[in-house]
Amino acid sequence: MDPIFFTPIYQERVWGGRRLQSSLGRSLPSSKPIGESWEIVDRPEANSIVSSGEFAGLSLRQILGAHSDQVMGPNYPANKPFPILVKWLDCQERLSLQVHPPASIAPSLGGEPKTENWFVVETWGDSAVLAGIQSGVSRQSFEAALRQQALEPLVPRLPTQPGDSLFVPSGRLHAIDGGNLILEIQQNSDTTYRVYDWGRVGLDGQPRQLHIEESLASIDFADEAPHLIHAANQSTTLVDAAEFSLLCRHIQSGASISFPAFEQPRILSVTKALCYIKTPCYPKAPNVLLPFCASHTFSATEQTTLLITERFAQ
Repeated sequence: MDPIFFTPIYQERVWGGRRLQSSLGRSLPSSKPIGESWEIVDRPEANSIVSSGEFAGLSLRQILGAHSDQVMGPNYPANKPFPILVKWLDCQERLSLQVHPPASIAPSLGGEPKTENWFVVETWGDSAVLAGIQSGVSRQSFEAALRQQALEPLVPRLPTQPGDSLFVPSGRLHAIDGGNLILEIQQNSDTTYRVYDWGRVGLDGQPRQLHIEESLASIDFADEAPHLIHAANQSTTLVDAAEFSLLCRHIQSGASISFPAFEQPRILSVTKALCYIKTPCYPKAPNVLLPFCASHTFSATEQTTLLITERFAQ
């Protein structure tokens, strides 16, 4: 079974722009601000369609329904959604201050847990991310600052550069500042609770919905300032969590990397051009599903950074 490529699903966002076109060479719809490209997704409201190869035109859900044992492994239920959602984020402006509910309380709030990781591919201007809570901030002092619309000093701001990575578990308060092109690997969830949106209005000119009570119930107030992992020049493990692991690998021009068959499915995310051995080159920045049942070998046409998502087929 060949590696599986999908057609991106572009999402208009008030904080987005056109950098997926200028930086990644993508063809974007119209002139709207595109903030997200859903690269691999298996949800009722959005399902990835295979762009080429033996499954061209089929959805990820259809493939898993018919071939879950070959794609995911022999014990993976055919009706179980694909557990990972992969996105590109073009953050021209600051995103809302938000949180995703932990698994322990998500069902009671009517949501889904969402643990994620951000890998910064490109930055411009005064780029940064905001994450965690300053030491000593309690729920009570946080609520007081919220009433005064003075939350920004309570959230650590971490300047970013290409190659930075940040793990964002469910319960961690966070926002991405403007000036970041980010590849996000996350649990298959679309539950986001906005606690503050910096006084902004949405694409319809109206204030966007906030979720104050849900946010306060979800925020880990013991979570202090996290640390960025800088992986621009080193191969390392970025995430080793219950939900998935994420590896960063730098491949030199002309070198190869191989993955054995019948070990586990993987997602290969490329930030530069990469070429299959014995097949044509593929476009910049693809996100590829490598099925469980086949071995895969790749050869880099130039120095290439790969993110490899593993251990998600549980």
